[in-house]
Amino acid sequence: MFFYFTDMKRCLLKIPLVFFLASCGFFDDSSSGIKLESVFLEDSLPGMIRVAANGQEVILGTDEATAKANERPQMEVRFDYDFSMGRSEVTCGEFNGLMGPTTGLLLQCASDNIPATDLTYYDAVLYANARSKAGGFDSAYTYLNAVFDAEKHCTNLEGFAFHPEVDGFRLPTEAEWVFVAKMVWNPSSSWNANNSDYKLHEVCSMKNVEYGPCDMAGNAMEWVNDWLGRFRDTPLSNYVGVPDGGSLGERVVKGGSYRNEARSIMIYSRGDVYMVTSSTKADYVGFRLAFGAIPGATWMNSNGNVMTSRIVPLANSSTIRTQTGSFRSKLVFRNDLTGNLAFVDYSNSILSVVEIEDTLDAYHPEISPDGKRVAFCSGLEGVSGKSSLYVRDLNAEGTNLVKLDVESAAIPRWRVFENGDTVIVYVTDAGNNKSEASFKSASTWQVKFANGKFAKPKKLFDGAYHGGLSEDGSLAVTGSSLLRAHIADRDTVWYNEEQACNASLAKDDSKRTLFLDFGGKNGRDYVGENYGPHQRILIADSTGKLVGSVKAPEGYTFDHSEWALGVGDLAVATLTNSAGAHTKIVLINVVRGNVIDVAEGDELWHPNLWTAQSDVAKNVSLDVDSAGVYLDENFDVGATILRYKIELVWTYRNWANVVVLGSSRPQSGIIPAKMREQFKTLNVTNVPNMLASTEFIAKNYVFPHVKNLKYLVISLDIDLWHKDEHSEYNFFYMDYKKYPGYVYDENHDFWKNGYPEGLAELTQNTLGQEYNEKLLRSTLGYVPGDPSSWEDEPAVEFDSTWMDYRAEHFESSFEYLKSILKMAENYNIRVIGIVFPQSPNFKKTGSFGRYGIRRSEAPALLKRIQDLESVYPNFIFWDENKMGDHDYDDSMANNKDHLSDLGARQLTERLNVLLEGME
Repeated sequence: MFFYFTDMKRCLLKIPLVFFLASCGFFDDSSSGIKLESVFLEDSLPGMIRVAANGQEVILGTDEATAKANERPQMEVRFDYDFSMGRSEVTCGEFNGLMGPTTGLLLQCASDNIPATDLTYYDAVLYANARSKAGGFDSAYTYLNAVFDAEKHCTNLEGFAFHPEVDGFRLPTEAEWVFVAKMVWNPSSSWNANNSDYKLHEVCSMKNVEYGPCDMAGNAMEWVNDWLGRFRDTPLSNYVGVPDGGSLGERVVKGGSYRNEARSIMIYSRGDVYMVTSSTKADYVGFRLAFGAIPGATWMNSNGNVMTSRIVPLANSSTIRTQTGSFRSKLVFRNDLTGNLAFVDYSNSILSVVEIEDTLDAYHPEISPDGKRVAFCSGLEGVSGKSSLYVRDLNAEGTNLVKLDVESAAIPRWRVFENGDTVIVYVTDAGNNKSEASFKSASTWQVKFANGKFAKPKKLFDGAYHGGLSEDGSLAVTGSSLLRAHIADRDTVWYNEEQACNASLAKDDSKRTLFLDFGGKNGRDYVGENYGPHQRILIADSTGKLVGSVKAPEGYTFDHSEWALGVGDLAVATLTNSAGAHTKIVLINVVRGNVIDVAEGDELWHPNLWTAQSDVAKNVSLDVDSAGVYLDENFDVGATILRYKIELVWTYRNWANVVVLGSSRPQSGIIPAKMREQFKTLNVTNVPNMLASTEFIAKNYVFPHVKNLKYLVISLDIDLWHKDEHSEYNFFYMDYKKYPGYVYDENHDFWKNGYPEGLAELTQNTLGQEYNEKLLRSTLGYVPGDPSSWEDEPAVEFDSTWMDYRAEHFESSFEYLKSILKMAENYNIRVIGIVFPQSPNFKKTGSFGRYGIRRSEAPALLKRIQDLESVYPNFIFWDENKMGDHDYDDSMANNKDHLSDLGARQLTERLNVLLEGME
C-alpha cells in the first residue's frame, strides 16, 4: 500500500521511502501483511497522506476471549477505493484558526502544536465540514439544527446524517483508521502513561516513521466516524459501521492516550473507561481527518444484515414534543426496500430506527391505542385481492405475532369503546372503489382484540370503508379512486365524484376527513390556484365540505397521508420526489400549515404516528415544560443515569429507608433486590461521581424528601479524590443547569417546603433512554456486572503521585464528607462509608487503586477518614478493600475496580448483616 504525504515545503522532493515494518516490530500479529511501502510527497491536501487501499483488506476486532464483546470476533473489511488521512491529529492551532471565527469555540492549549482535545464528536464533524467549505468541497455531513453549550461546544446536531458518497473532509472510518494504524503500530514507542507525565505532547514529536502517520497509538485518543456496533465473522466491502447508535448512541474511539499504559493500548480497542456518545468530551480525546468519497458504502445492522442505505431520523424528540405535547410518541412505517415495518420511539433521547425483520410483507401499520402493539396487513390500498391481518408487539423482535383467522382482512384501524373494549376495524378488500358493484362486494368488519387474541369478527356494513370509522360509529370514509362516505347507514360519494385517495378519518370527535386528490376542480376552486396530483392535502368536514388544505414543499408531492393518533390537528405523510421515490416522512399541522421533516430514506411508506396523552399533565400546577425534565437530546451518559435515579427518589420517597450514593462502584456493588425486606433500598449512585456530587444529591433530594430514611450508604473512592469539584466530574457544578428539571427544582429550593403532587408522574413521562429505563427502574438503580477478573496486571490510569500536587482536591472531598455527616446527624440518619474492593494485583504497582495514590500514603489517608467516627457517632467506616487483601475472588470481579453480580451479592449480604446489627 502507498502513502502520499502532502507538505508544501517538501513537495519538490518526491522521495520514495520503503519500510517493511514486520522486521522492525512495529505491529502485532494481527497486522501481518500490512506494510508501509512508499511515501510520495505532494501538495494537493496539506497535512494529509494518500492511502492506496484499493483491493486490500484489513482485520477489525479480535478473537481474544478476554476482549470486550463489542471487540469480537475478527471481521475482514475490503477496500474498493483509496482515501487520504491526516498524518497527525488536528492540532489546537489548526482547530482554533478555523473554528474560532466560525463558532466561537477557542480551545485553551499549552501549545498550538498539541492535539486539539476536549471536543465532542459533533465539534469534530463541524470542523470537517468547515475544512471542506474552506477548500471548496461539498460537506460530508448534513444536519437541520445545531445545539451548542455555554462553552460553544456542539452537543447535538438534529437530523444529523453522514454522506459517504461525498468527496469531502470527514472523520476516518474505523476500518480506515485501523488499516493505517497497523502499518506503524507500536504502543511502546508512543506518548503513554509510562513517559508522558500525564499530559499531551506536540503531534509527531514521538518519531516513528519519518513521513508516515504519527501518534496512531497514544498521545490523544481519537474519534472515528463510526457508531459502535457488533462485529460479525463475515467479510464486508467498504464498511462504514452500523446505521445508527441504537438505544445507547455509542461512538467508537481509537488508539489510547497519554493516560494509558503502553501494554493496555490495543489496536482492536473501541472505547474508553466510560460509555462514549456523540456529546462526550474529554481532555485526552481528539481526532484526525480523512478525505474522499466511499463508493458503495455498506452498513451492517444489529442483526448482522448488510445494508447499502439507511433511514435517518430528522426531527428530534423535542421537536416532536413541540407538536404533540408529549415525549411519549412513536412513529411506525414500512421500509419498502425490505418490506419490513420500522419504528422510532421519541421517548428516547437517542433516536434509532428499529426495523422488525421478518418474511411478512407489511403494509398500512397502525399503532394500538396503548402504544404497545401494531396492526398491519399484507394487502395494499388500491389493489384487489386477499390480504392477511396481523398484530404484533411494537418492539425490535416484533414478539407475540398473531394472525386474524379470516379469508381476507386489509387496512386495520384501532378503536376504543367507552367500556374499554379495544377493536380493530378492517375491510375484506382494499381495491379500487370506482365501480359501485365491486365496492359493495366487499364489506367492513370489526373484531375485538384483548389479551393478545382476536375474538369473533362482526360485520358492520357492506362497502370497503378502510379510511376509518368515527368514535360514535355514525361516519365511515374511504378513498381509492372515489371519496366515499357511509353516514348513518346511508352511502354517498363526496368531492363531486372527482378522483381521490388516501382518505383518513380523524381520530378525535371532529369527523374531519383528510385525503389527496389529482388537482381536481373542487380542490382548485377551494384553494384558488391550480396544482398537480398530490400537491395538496385536503380536509373535509363531516358533510364532505372542504375546510382546509396544506401545500406540499417545493419539489415534492404528498402520499400515504394519515391523521395522527392522540393530537387532533396533526397528520403524517410521505413526500415523493420528482423521480417518484418516497424519500421523506413529514409531520403536518393542518391548521398552521407546518410541514416538518421527520425521517429520510430511500423508500418510506405508510407512516402512522401515535402519541400518549397524560392526564397528569392536565391536572398539575407545575410547569410541564420544566418539571421532571432531567435530560435532553444531547445524550450524556451521566445525565441519563442520574435522570432515572432522581425519578427513583420522587417515586419511592415515601417507601425507602436506605439510600446508596456514590460512584459506579456501589452502582454495580449493592443490589436493592437482595436487601432484607425491612431495608427498603434505592441505589441512587451516579457516574461520573465525586463527593461534591454525593453531597448535593443528599442535601437537596435525599435528606429532605426520603421521609423514612434511616441509613445512607456512600462510597469512599479515595483514588478518585484527585478530581476538581469545579470541573465536569462534578455534574452539579455547571452541567445540571443544562437541564430544565434541575433548574426548576433549584428555583423552588428543591421543594424543601413540600413535595409538589404529580412531579414523580411527570418525571416518569419525560424524555428518557430505553436501555437505562428498563434496567434502572427494574433494579431500583443497580447496574449488574458480568464476571470477568481482577486483571493480573491492572493498569493505573492516573498519576499515583497526585497527592504531591493535588492534595487540596483530596481535602476538598474530605470536607464534603464531613458536610454529609453533619447533615445526616441533623436528620438523625446513620451513614455507612464503604471503601469498595479493587484488584488485589494493584499491590504489584505501587498504587492504591485504579486512579492512583501511592500505596504508602493510602493507609494514613484512610485512617483520617476512619477517625471521623469519633467526631460523628452516626458514621461507620467500612473498608472492604483492605489494601487489596480482601476475599473477593476473580469470579466476583467485573474489572479491576468493579464487582460482578456475584461480588455484589456478597457485599450486599454483608451490608444486610451490618444493618441488622445496627438495628
